[in-house]
Amino acid sequence: MAENLIHCSVSSWILSIFTLFSCLFGHCNSAEHLGRYDTFTISSFNYPETQIRPFDVRYIRVDLPPWFSSLSIALKSSVNLDINRIEKIPRNLLPMICFRYGSLPLPDVLSSSIKVALSNRSFEGIQVLQKSEQCYPLPRNLKIKLTNEQISAGVLYFGLFNGVGSARTQSKMIVRSPAYSFAVNISVEGCTTSLIQGQYCNQTIEMLSCGRSGNGSGNGSGSGLNRNMVTCRNNFKTSCLGDGEMKIYALEILQVVESLTLSIQNPMLRPLNSTGNSTRVDLMCFARYGSMASATVHDYSGNLNQSPLVIHFPKVGVWYFSILALNLSKEIGGAPSNVSNVCYSLELEELECPSAKAGPNCSSERYMLQTVLRKYSAPFESYYLPDGENMMSDAADFQLEPLLSNHSIGALDAWTYFLLNVPRGAAGANLHVRLMSNRRINYEIYARYGGLPSLVHWDYYYVNETNSSNSMCFELYNSSDEKVDFYFLYVREGIWTIALRHPNRTGGISDGRTTMSISLERCPKRCSHHGDCKYALDASGLTSYSFCTCDRNHGGFDCSIEIVSYQGHIWRSIALIATNLAALLPSLWALHQRAFAEWVIYSSSGIASALYHACDSGTWCVLSFGVLQFMDFWLSFMAVVTTFIYLTIIDEVLKRAIHAAAAIITSLMGVTKATSTSNSILVLAIGAIGLLLGWLIEFSTKYQPLPCSTSLCLNRLERWPNREWLWNIVNTVKKRYRLGFMLAGFIGLAMATLSWNLESSETYWIWHSIWHLTIYSCSFFFLRSKVTSTNSRHETPTNRNYQLTRLDSFSRGP
Repeated sequence: MAENLIHCSVSSWILSIFTLFSCLFGHCNSAEHLGRYDTFTISSFNYPETQIRPFDVRYIRVDLPPWFSSLSIALKSSVNLDINRIEKIPRNLLPMICFRYGSLPLPDVLSSSIKVALSNRSFEGIQVLQKSEQCYPLPRNLKIKLTNEQISAGVLYFGLFNGVGSARTQSKMIVRSPAYSFAVNISVEGCTTSLIQGQYCNQTIEMLSCGRSGNGSGNGSGSGLNRNMVTCRNNFKTSCLGDGEMKIYALEILQVVESLTLSIQNPMLRPLNSTGNSTRVDLMCFARYGSMASATVHDYSGNLNQSPLVIHFPKVGVWYFSILALNLSKEIGGAPSNVSNVCYSLELEELECPSAKAGPNCSSERYMLQTVLRKYSAPFESYYLPDGENMMSDAADFQLEPLLSNHSIGALDAWTYFLLNVPRGAAGANLHVRLMSNRRINYEIYARYGGLPSLVHWDYYYVNETNSSNSMCFELYNSSDEKVDFYFLYVREGIWTIALRHPNRTGGISDGRTTMSISLERCPKRCSHHGDCKYALDASGLTSYSFCTCDRNHGGFDCSIEIVSYQGHIWRSIALIATNLAALLPSLWALHQRAFAEWVIYSSSGIASALYHACDSGTWCVLSFGVLQFMDFWLSFMAVVTTFIYLTIIDEVLKRAIHAAAAIITSLMGVTKATSTSNSILVLAIGAIGLLLGWLIEFSTKYQPLPCSTSLCLNRLERWPNREWLWNIVNTVKKRYRLGFMLAGFIGLAMATLSWNLESSETYWIWHSIWHLTIYSCSFFFLRSKVTSTNSRHETPTNRNYQLTRLDSFSRGP
């Protein structure tokens, strides 16, 4: 690499001297430092701090071009999880980060376990991501760098989730899981040219040049089908490798082909007078789709010196082939050898079928489906039809029998292939495949991304109701003998092939009639008719995705999971609404005591809570949900504060002043984070402050000290905190409050706090109903605990002077 730098700077002798001087002092001995001169920043995105509420999601798309070298992700969040307790945290409360190659992750239907740690070593890369997704608990700080050896060029999506599961889209009356915030910086580094790749852009790639070499006939006799043969070779006729050296080639496949055959021609040892046997040299070939292959990471491998490497039904895109020479030093059997390298010519044959033909021996029918956009629908919604004059463009399905392959030579079954294209940006949509027949369906369906499917190569398949893909991205619905209905969830954008394997037909079209429909839709089954389909954009704005907002009785990504039955929903609604009748206890008592302000607050709180729960349960909404929720929480806060203030004996004017101040504060709490658990603690603190303030006002206005001399006042201060004075205070509290009702009030408050903490998505209705009963009952007991005699409510000046005299006597003592 140092030579390349020096030769590229011949025109500038100053730069050459500087480079040589640096190398002499050991600064050019690292491939990492050298490689950085050939890299540049392809893209860099900084997503500002964003808050994710409970059961919410945020998707981020990262485009990786073919010449990228590494991807760096730096993420900071407000999450603080205990790694040792992660397995005990329910998934509906666990913040997660999920990765998926080619499409958006969907952990709601993920069946595998969640990995504990995330790092460069724990990230399993493209080989796992192509089949499934990887999910990890969201760390507080994340720095990860993925090279093009771990993940290939294409599109990588990752999503941040705040709780997943069947109740993710369910409306939450009170949310227990906290929100969190995150900020992320994403940087993609690339090489200056596509012919140099690798993490440090120090690997030279040689592109194979191709040309048609003629036609090949089918292997079956009498097929009558000619196949095109495309031959690809390295630019230089001969390539030479030393022992342990590797050379990398690349080939881009532009269309669906039947096979690739990689072979070497004329292998020989250098120097030419060597006595070694070239057939004993191992020329290992490692092939990989989308990224550079190595001895440890590859899709196919073989010894080209023994037999050619054949890849059946390769995917469309860029393939990389690495040739590794081994065992050169063992050719002479231990004697000194002058063999320095092995030379060879690389040849690759690409076998293409004629137009509209595919499969083994090119004997199967192949149809390219045309995209028909739906009118007045969401973005990217469309259906696919065979491109032909006899097809009706206004129909969303087509008859299958006229399109099937008539024969398959040497086999008992035949294949029919349908190719379609999922447009860029539609990775958040779902591919819907459906077959309907008037007889038993005997078709097997295989689907594959980027290439032709077969019994060996497929991404998804369906044979019958009990034999189909066990994949998180494959969802089967209500299939039977006469009907097949399934979805590819969040389908990957690009070329897809759907193949039908069916019995070989020797005659004409059968009497049965089977219709097939292939469409790109938003929410599966239209949210099962139990919710509304919404769609949004990812953080980059380049991908549109859909999701379901389910009603109060259903959950899941498609609203197909019944969380509450119809009868259960009725009983739960009755319980949540009817238990607000407990507000009559404090309300009627306040009316009996002519405390009209308290009566209005308790009555309004009970009515607002009943209306709010009626709307939240889906029964009836008299106003918008946000207004009803604000009224419920605000008046509940006011009821708690009012109970505390009622326990004081102060003038009505002062009470109303405290009520006004509390109303302003609690209304702000009701607008911002009304469902936060910390608000309950804050409301109790406000009520306690109101009670203490009432006592201070009462003490400063009602118990004014009598005039006294200096000596008498000093004597009173000296004797102030004696035991008799404290006992008199206790007696005063006993006379003012009924301790039995006070104890019952505290017990009710403890039960209300316990039921509040025990609420969950499954048991919300019962514990919140108990909370209604206990919180209003404890308010009633606290109201009853206050002695409300006529003398205490309307004291005369004589009585007041008498009490002041008694207080003065308490301070003087006997």
